[in-house]
Amino acid sequence: MRTILQKTIATQRNILVDLLQTPISELVYKLSPDMDNIEQLESHLQYAFPVFQYCKYLYVMDKHGIQLTHTLSRDSNSHDVNGQQSLGRDRSKRPYMQYDVSQYDFSLSEAYISKHNKRPSVTAIHSIKDTDNHLIGFLGVDYDLRELPGSNQLYKESNQWQQIKGDPAIRSALFSQQRQQSEMDNNLDNIFALMQALICEHGIFHGKFHFSSSRTTIWLFDDPYNYRLLSMNELNDPDICLAYPRHPYSKLATVPKEDITKIFDYFRQLRFADDTIYLRAGSINIVNGMISLNFSCDGSHYLPYQEFLSKGMSFWFGGDINTQQDAPMPNDELIEMICAKGCNYVYETIRLYQQGTIMNELEHISKPEQDNIIKELADIMQVYDH
Repeated sequence: MRTILQKTIATQRNILVDLLQTPISELVYKLSPDMDNIEQLESHLQYAFPVFQYCKYLYVMDKHGIQLTHTLSRDSNSHDVNGQQSLGRDRSKRPYMQYDVSQYDFSLSEAYISKHNKRPSVTAIHSIKDTDNHLIGFLGVDYDLRELPGSNQLYKESNQWQQIKGDPAIRSALFSQQRQQSEMDNNLDNIFALMQALICEHGIFHGKFHFSSSRTTIWLFDDPYNYRLLSMNELNDPDICLAYPRHPYSKLATVPKEDITKIFDYFRQLRFADDTIYLRAGSINIVNGMISLNFSCDGSHYLPYQEFLSKGMSFWFGGDINTQQDAPMPNDELIEMICAKGCNYVYETIRLYQQGTIMNELEHISKPEQDNIIKELADIMQVYDH
């Protein structure tokens, strides 16, 4: 998981811990003397609900994770949930019980999907100890995520380069396919000009070209919750601009107007550079400045437009693209291609590299990238060895 997203989740969890830890500890102190009296335990739990204002369920378990009380609900007088008998239920294998009670009296679980309601939930667990500090049980406090208070802090997507692998079936058949000239390919000059006009003069902030299927999708500042699909009928008709009111280039845009042409020209180069490895779809968002690319190998890239424009064609294909030398691909796809040739070929690639001989697939990339690929190949083969 990405670092920024992890920090956002950690902030939310810290808020919950601060909210829950003290009242749970106070309840545990009341429960400890009555662990042999189910009625008294349930009485303590029932009276605790006003304090646990966001809590969904309360229950007590023995030290082995077997439920000693019924599952008490804040919203119902019933002692069981959804007709399920909870007394004696074994909760020891549930996600929230997988922690070291010898080190932590209190824990807040990672979010999980609840067993009966199928809702994203978290559970707070607090150990219950006797007067000699021996573990005698646990208090469980279940929360439905939709009912918990949050920090109201919206997660902001990272603008760092991200590369995502696609369908393995598509990658394995990469060299048995070939780019087919689409209707969009035949009309790219006009389509790029039309899209540039829509972005710069008619309030389009996000546009995606589906080159292989000859269509585009667009999003407007004035109606951001709905996208429009433009087929070749619309893309071949400049009158389509009349369907969208004039809109000045937004101050929210981070992509300069003059760079849009450069981005589209680069899309064109990636589309036609090679008949095997080629751009299948590409998008631009002028607000967050991100470019997305989806290649024929089904690998996807998300990167800032400045970084996109700074990369030469040799970055994507290796060597001199005009001579079409083997057209090496981004590293993940390169690894997939080497592995597709079989275990013996992978072992031979690793062995020769360690002896100073570089196989053809690795010739057009830098030494650090070669080292990383060989290391990943070795890790892959180690799995097979085991």
